[in-house]
Amino acid sequence: MIKEVATTPYADQKPGTSGLRKKVPVFQQEHYAENFIQSVFDSLEGFQGKTLVVGGDGRYYNREVIQKVIAMAAANGFGRIIVGQGGILSTPAASNIIRKFKAFGGLILSASHNPGGPHEDFGIKYNIGNGGPAPEKITDAIFARTKTIDRFRIADVGVIDIDRIGESRVGDLAVQVIDPVADYAELMETLFDFEAIRKLFRSGFRVAFDAMHAVTGPYAKEILENRLGAPEGTTRNFVPLPDFGGHHPDPNLVHAKHLYDEMMAPDAPDFGAASDGDGDRNLIIGKGIFVTPSDSLALLAANAHLAPGYKAGLKGIARSMPTSGAADRVAEKLGIGMYETPTGWKFFGNLLDAGMATICGEESAGTGSDHVREKDGVWAVLLWLNILAARGESVKDIVTKHWAEFGRNYYSRHDYEEVETEDANRLMEALRGKLESLPGSVVSGMKIATADDFAYHDPVDKSVSRNQGIRVLFEGGSRVVFRLSGTGTSGATLRVYIERYEPDSSRHGIETREALKDLIAAADEIAGIRAHTGRQKPSVIT
Repeated sequence: MIKEVATTPYADQKPGTSGLRKKVPVFQQEHYAENFIQSVFDSLEGFQGKTLVVGGDGRYYNREVIQKVIAMAAANGFGRIIVGQGGILSTPAASNIIRKFKAFGGLILSASHNPGGPHEDFGIKYNIGNGGPAPEKITDAIFARTKTIDRFRIADVGVIDIDRIGESRVGDLAVQVIDPVADYAELMETLFDFEAIRKLFRSGFRVAFDAMHAVTGPYAKEILENRLGAPEGTTRNFVPLPDFGGHHPDPNLVHAKHLYDEMMAPDAPDFGAASDGDGDRNLIIGKGIFVTPSDSLALLAANAHLAPGYKAGLKGIARSMPTSGAADRVAEKLGIGMYETPTGWKFFGNLLDAGMATICGEESAGTGSDHVREKDGVWAVLLWLNILAARGESVKDIVTKHWAEFGRNYYSRHDYEEVETEDANRLMEALRGKLESLPGSVVSGMKIATADDFAYHDPVDKSVSRNQGIRVLFEGGSRVVFRLSGTGTSGATLRVYIERYEPDSSRHGIETREALKDLIAAADEIAGIRAHTGRQKPSVIT
């Protein structure tokens, strides 16, 4: 039986760069999730009888919302819904399922790298038929609908068993529960030289992969240990838990410090890696060396031809604007296109669909390629392993040789989390007001060459995205970028990106904080961070 339930709008359902993210108690308010899901459906056309994919990272409230999605999909006229067993689907795996089975779209339930639990974070994101996040025209339409919604449609279907693989029917809706890992693992086998990686493991090569009790656990366990022959125990914390074991599933040097410390020890494994809540981010650490996400993007692009899926070469490279310029120098050498986009994976979708880019990356530890339309943590780990198997060198040797050839981009990101939104907005407005007067001025002994508020002109659909971050560029190639992030769930996060380019290989061994000392001082002087926020230091430095 289909019911139309009267409802009233919530004013706070504006999707950020990766969907709608709020605390669990917010989503548990009466009709809160239903309002947003119905607003998504009301913003789409032509899905009658088509397929919808749904799954998530296993966080708290995942199963409950999946039941709501199934009941509402049945009431709104979808013909089939594909669900990951147990409600599990990593974000890149969901993208692959949408593409492989030609689904109309998908709902991914995740708050990515943010904590999970009864009082922590939850999120809902809509992905379109190409497998990528909905573009702004759709998310804008969804937000507009949330402000006027007065009813939602839901079918009385009872509780659907999502733990047993197979197909059942709910009225006119087919509910198909699938193995969440199988299709993704099959895709990885088409991209990488699994036999070469097996040989690497047989040689005694040791890997430590921390799934952080998040969604990549089942994927890494199956691929690394079952298919590639890595020793049991290579994949750690591999059971997805609703609260991620009480930890913060963000693969950075703060929340995965235990892995970093292990990789810096004399008896460290050869390769360390981790992924986040929904499986789209990655952390790469070699024995004795941390590889920054910006450097990892450049290194993967420079060496991708060593993997079977990329042996024909790359069509182009894309990076988010705050990501360092390391990949730009690789693109220049390869003679391929280099595209600088706003933050948010959805901006890469057009470039990938148009065949203008093959590999994309963000400084926030997301890298991926045209195999799906999301960033992909396990993919990045497997490409690294393929490169290590093909080159027969250590991570440290590969990185230092890359710097010697292309120069080193010293890079750091300073996050000021949960800043009062008004204070953060005032800081950015004050910066915008200074843009015209900054060029030519000297700060901390460095001369500013240009300053602007980044605007992106999409070369494919000709759309323009403005106010994407304040860039201050110094003479000699160094820069500082200021941006407010939309991925948190309370207050605002001010992100400050600091980058220094060093072509001289004799100066590639400086400690990063020392190399960036003058730029860090300049950033505070230019933006008045302490004055506006009252913060004496960042919450997180990566």
